[in-house]
Amino acid sequence: MPPARSDRLEDALHRIFESGRNTPASWFALTGGETLFAEDDPSDTLYLLRAGRLGVFRREANDQPPQFVGVIRPGEPAGEMAMLAGSPHTADVVALRDSEILALPRDAFFEAARTEPDLMVELSRLMIQRARDRRSGGGEPSVFGFISARPRPIRAFVERVAAAIEASGFTCQVIDHSALSSATEWFSRVEDAHDFVLYVAEADEPAWAALCARQVDRVFVVGQCLLAPPNRPLPHAGVLDAQRRTDLILLRDPRMARPANTAVWIDAVQPGRWFQAVEGDQADADRIARVITGMGVGVVMSGGGARAYSHIGALRALRDAGVPVDFVGGSSMGAVIAAGPAMGWSLEELEERIRRSFVDSDPLSDITFPMLAMTRAKKVDGLLQAAYGDTDMADLARPFFAVSTNLTSGRIEVHRRGLMRRAMRASIAIPGLLPPIVIDGQVLVDGAVLSNLPAEVMRQMNSGPVIGIDMSQARGVDPALIEHPPSIWRLLATGAWRRGPPIVSIMMRSATLTTDLEIERSRAIVDILVQPTPDGVDIRDWKAFAPAVDAGYRAMTVELEKLDGPVTGLRRRRRVADAPPGTDAGTAEASPRPDDAETPRKGHRPARKDKRPA
Repeated sequence: MPPARSDRLEDALHRIFESGRNTPASWFALTGGETLFAEDDPSDTLYLLRAGRLGVFRREANDQPPQFVGVIRPGEPAGEMAMLAGSPHTADVVALRDSEILALPRDAFFEAARTEPDLMVELSRLMIQRARDRRSGGGEPSVFGFISARPRPIRAFVERVAAAIEASGFTCQVIDHSALSSATEWFSRVEDAHDFVLYVAEADEPAWAALCARQVDRVFVVGQCLLAPPNRPLPHAGVLDAQRRTDLILLRDPRMARPANTAVWIDAVQPGRWFQAVEGDQADADRIARVITGMGVGVVMSGGGARAYSHIGALRALRDAGVPVDFVGGSSMGAVIAAGPAMGWSLEELEERIRRSFVDSDPLSDITFPMLAMTRAKKVDGLLQAAYGDTDMADLARPFFAVSTNLTSGRIEVHRRGLMRRAMRASIAIPGLLPPIVIDGQVLVDGAVLSNLPAEVMRQMNSGPVIGIDMSQARGVDPALIEHPPSIWRLLATGAWRRGPPIVSIMMRSATLTTDLEIERSRAIVDILVQPTPDGVDIRDWKAFAPAVDAGYRAMTVELEKLDGPVTGLRRRRRVADAPPGTDAGTAEASPRPDDAETPRKGHRPARKDKRPA
C-alpha cells in the first residue's frame, strides 16, 4: 500500500518550483543506480521527484548490506528533514530507476515558502509520517519484477501470486512484454493506480527483462530447482544488486519432496534472499504474496536450554490460531526449534524429534575432563547428524538463519548457508560446556553470548510482522542448587549426574544473559513479544518437556488474544493508526482492475474501494 500523499503539499511544492524565472530551481535526470545524495552530505537543497523512484538506504556497520528505509515516489520531496534542520543527511538516497529531479536551494525554499502558508504544516506532517513509516514498515516497495531464468514460462506462477495479493484485499496488475513500447509516463500512471504492480519477463524476452530490471523496486529471479542457472548474464539493475534487493525463487516439481541444488543458483544470482516454491502449489504462491505485501510473518526464538521447549508450545498456538510462519530463525536452543519449520517438518514431527534427541537421550551427559569444555560433545554431534544429515541450509523449505558468536572477530555470525548440522553445532556451543567449533578458520560458540534474541537479523530478512519468543527473563537456575549443592554421591545414586553438576546450569544461564541494552534493542524490533515463564523448569532439565511446552502455548495465546486483527496485517494496521490527522493513510481507495483499457489521466488518483486490510 503506497504511503499517503498530501495533494496540498504537492501542489504547493509545484507552485514554488515552477513559479517563474526568478525561482532558482533546476532540473536534472538521474539514471538508475545513481546517488542523489549520500549520508553525511551537506543538506543545502530541497529535491522534488518528478518521475521515477528513489530508494532511501541507511548504512549498516559490520559490513552488513545497507538497510532499506523507504521509497520516494513522484510528487514527493527528498532531503526535507535534514534541510529544515540544517544538519547533514542521515541516509543515502539512490535512484531505483531513471528519474527526473527538481532542485531548489535551501535559502530560496524559505523565501518562497513565505507565500505558501500551509507548506510548512504539510511538510511537517510528511516528516512525521515518514518517521512512523520507518518504525511500522510503511514505505515498502510496491513494484516487483519477476524475471525468468528457466526455459518454461513463469506467467502462470506470477498470476497465482497476483491472485493471492488481490485475495488479501489489495489491487494488483501484472504487466508483460506487451508494454515494452509504452511511454515512461504510462508505467508511472499504472504504478500510481494500483497497490502492487508485478512485471513478468520470460527467458526469451531479453529486452523486456532488461527494462523490467530497471523499472522495479525489487527483483525476483525465478529458476528451476534441478536445472543449472543459465550461462548467460541475467538482467540486473546495479542499484538493486548493490542494496541486496534481488531475490531468488526456485520452483520445483510437486514430486520432489525437498529442495535441492539451491547453492548453485545462489552462487550464480547472488540474491539477498531466496525462497522455495512447489510448481502449481497455491500455498506457496500465498506465501510469496505475503512477502510482497509486507504481511509475511517471521518468528525469532531465543536460547534458553531446556526451557526453550516453550518455543514448541508457542508454534503450536500459532498453528491453532491459523497464523502462517514464513521466516524462522534463532539463537542457541531457539535455533534448534526454529529449524523444524525451516526443514518442512510438521509440528508433530518436530515434537517427536526433539523428544528423541533431548528428552530421551540426555544430550549433555558425556561429561569429560574440562580441557576445552565439560563435555566431549560426541553425543550432541551424533544427534545433529541424525537430525540433519548433510542438509544444506540453502535447501530449506522456509527462509532460516541461526546465530553463533564469533570469538575470532568478536561479532555475531549469521548462518544461512552450509551444512545445517555444523551451523546448529556452532549456535549451541555454550562456552565451557560444549567445545567451540571452527568453521572457515573462525572460532564459534553459542549465539546467545552476543545475541540471545536476534530480532535485527530477522528484520533484515522480513518487512512483515516479527514475533519474538524470548526466554531471557525466565528463571533458569534453582537457588537451592546453589545454596545446598548435592554431593557427588547423591548425583551418582539418583542418576542426576547425567544432567551434569549445578555448574552446568550456571554456565548455560550465563551464556544466555545478553546485556540489558542488547535485549531491549531486540525487543523493540519485534512486533509481538512473547515471554513464556516455565516455572520450576531448570535450564538443564531436559526431561521437563510438557510443562515448558504448556508455558509457551499459554504465553503465545495470551499475546494473540490482545490483537485487534490478524497477525499478518499487524504492521499495516499500526501504520494506519499512526497516521497524523489530515492525511488519507487510513482511507480506503481502490484502483482500476487489471483489465481496464485506460490508465488514469496524468495527475489523477482514482478513488479506491474499501478493500485494503485494516
